[in-house]
Amino acid sequence: MTIIENLQKAVAQAVSTLYGEAVDAGQVQLNSTPAEFSGDYTVVIFPFVKIAKKAPDTTGAEIGRFLQEHIAEIQGFNVIKGFLNLELSPTYWQHFLKALLDDPGYGRQPRLQQKVMVEYSSPNTNKPLHLGHVRNCLLGWSCSRILDAAGYPVVKVQIVNDRGVAICKSMVAWQKFGAGKTPESSGQKGDHFVGDFYVLFEKKTKEEYAAWQQSEAGLETFASKHKPGQPEGDFFREYKNKWFNEHSRLGAEVREMLRRWENGDAATVELWKKMNSWVYKGFEATYARLGVDFDKLYYESDTYLLGKDIVEDGLAKGVFFRREDGSVWVDLTEAGYDQKVVLRADGTSVYITQDLGTARMRYEDFGCEQMVYVVADEQNYHFAVLFEVLRRLKEPYAGGLHHLSYGLVELPTGRMKTREGTVVDADDLMDEVIAIARQQVSERGALDEFPPEEQADILRKIGMGALKFFMIKVNPKKKMIFNPEESVDLQGQTGPYIQYSCVRINGLLQRVEKEQVDLGPAFTYTNIQAQEKELLKALQAYPATIVTAARELDPSHLANYCYTLAKSYHRFWHDLSVFNAETPAAKAFRLQLSRAVGQVLTAGIALLGIEVPERM
Repeated sequence: MTIIENLQKAVAQAVSTLYGEAVDAGQVQLNSTPAEFSGDYTVVIFPFVKIAKKAPDTTGAEIGRFLQEHIAEIQGFNVIKGFLNLELSPTYWQHFLKALLDDPGYGRQPRLQQKVMVEYSSPNTNKPLHLGHVRNCLLGWSCSRILDAAGYPVVKVQIVNDRGVAICKSMVAWQKFGAGKTPESSGQKGDHFVGDFYVLFEKKTKEEYAAWQQSEAGLETFASKHKPGQPEGDFFREYKNKWFNEHSRLGAEVREMLRRWENGDAATVELWKKMNSWVYKGFEATYARLGVDFDKLYYESDTYLLGKDIVEDGLAKGVFFRREDGSVWVDLTEAGYDQKVVLRADGTSVYITQDLGTARMRYEDFGCEQMVYVVADEQNYHFAVLFEVLRRLKEPYAGGLHHLSYGLVELPTGRMKTREGTVVDADDLMDEVIAIARQQVSERGALDEFPPEEQADILRKIGMGALKFFMIKVNPKKKMIFNPEESVDLQGQTGPYIQYSCVRINGLLQRVEKEQVDLGPAFTYTNIQAQEKELLKALQAYPATIVTAARELDPSHLANYCYTLAKSYHRFWHDLSVFNAETPAAKAFRLQLSRAVGQVLTAGIALLGIEVPERM
């Protein structure tokens, strides 16, 4: 039990003993005492005034005296306008610091039984990973690590979208325009190579559509179907999907390829396997650079068939219904949604079909009671519908489904558009932040003494730390603008700022070892200063921060905690002397306090995937 929980329990006991009425300890409001007042933790007294039938300051004083008499850790108290400020004894802080240093797993929670699955990344095999995937991967991976630290057994998975119209577009483009080229012959990374053909397909489609608009058929369509007064440009923008599905030659080739694939045509399947293998090799390299991994990969090409079986079973149970054209639907109007197709008239599946199959397959594989889907907020409706359908199918895991919905990432220059080829590739983004780190570090000459290989590793850690922290520090639900230059700033709310704190502390501890500093007097130090106590209280909040971040599936809690702790340490370093402290006890205590900050910071940012470089 933490000191905060102990104090809450003690306050509840005080109210019961003094005033004869039980209160819930969990409802006792306890906050860190503001810096301008004396104390460590503050109890809000106003909820107990009616129970006590006394003035707030009188009630606070009575509860304060009860706590001081019954809680050994409380050294003193004061009451200011209905707020009871409690001061903990130096002995308590000494014991806390020693216990932290003796616990290499400080902050990690006891193991739980409830298994959680986290799905993230889940790319399409028609393009490389891009900036949006970077945020997705980093959110998913850090959530999985934080959940693990909070005690949950975690399974990390992704579903690879390896089939469907988008994949067939790349395949058609390579067949028509590839001239037998391969990633090896072109010197390109495989996912970039295939992605270029997807962009090329969209370019060719745009050209075909422009020509069709000026054709006799296009002009007739505009004359007969546009609304009075509707500009030609607006009409054709709205009509594009219908044109692609009904008139486009390229669209017909894509649909035909999809039908051949689903029917198991040997040549089509062989081409599909070849192009996907190029993409997978590229994905693996990108994941390795990002430092993310998975326990199992699922493929839509495997799960969509199970999804079709689930649809047939749902038809028999009356969950779904079939329309005259043969398509299968679910009516969700009572749940506040509309009617949703789950199987096309031609028997081909839609996204929700394979998602039904994937969910069941994963439950059968791992028995996870909780499943977290890390997907952008553009898919909020899709997941609301999916979860409702799974509930209606009475799937045993349906009550434990969570959509970690996150906002899109933009650059200072604006939104990215995959089809127009303006997407920022994940690989290019990582190269850029590392290049910025190289430029900043080289200006200071901090790495001149290191050989090139070690320099490269340090710069990688700095650049990737900048990228990861910047992506994670924002609440997932918020849209964000990623600024590569700002992310590497050593003075801002950045990963390198936190890394620098760790590097400084590591250097300090190396000096302790080199000079064989006597740390024995550390726990005889009693004159604890405000800056030291600020750090101690921050360190005490680390376990609760992990629990909160896990409960809310929000790694930004931990990211911002680490930044605040690093900022407090910089203030401590600036205000108080460490090696030249006023007494041997103060020196030893501050060195041990520094060690504890380094231990927690290193562990905290490791849960975000951030490494500590040797030098900066």
